[in-house]
Amino acid sequence: MIREFRDFLVRGNLVELAVALVMGLAFAALVNSFVESLITPIIAMVAGEADFNDLDLTVNGAVFRYGAFLTASITFVTTAAAIFFFVVKPVNAIMARVRPPEEPPVPDEERRHQELLAAIRESRV
Repeated sequence: MIREFRDFLVRGNLVELAVALVMGLAFAALVNSFVESLITPIIAMVAGEADFNDLDLTVNGAVFRYGAFLTASITFVTTAAAIFFFVVKPVNAIMARVRPPEEPPVPDEERRHQELLAAIRESRV
């Protein structure tokens, strides 16, 4: 049973998953720092404040803290925009330069013609 447990722990997929999780957490910390340090102050310049957590609405004694939702929504959108514009777009541009261009698919009729020509060449030899 110990051997099976050891084999489970050192299995490639589990180790790769652990590495991916650690890298994902480190990347998330980097993106969060970028948004909080650079993007949020820009929002504060435009909107007058960066944190809307104190905004609420009271109706018949019930308090609706819509400010916290608004702050979370802005954080989500700015984080998604930062990832898209500073990670996804540059990586896609780099991959497009590195990746060889794809050949257009050959129509069935053209493929059949090429096969027939190859068969004729082989029969002549």
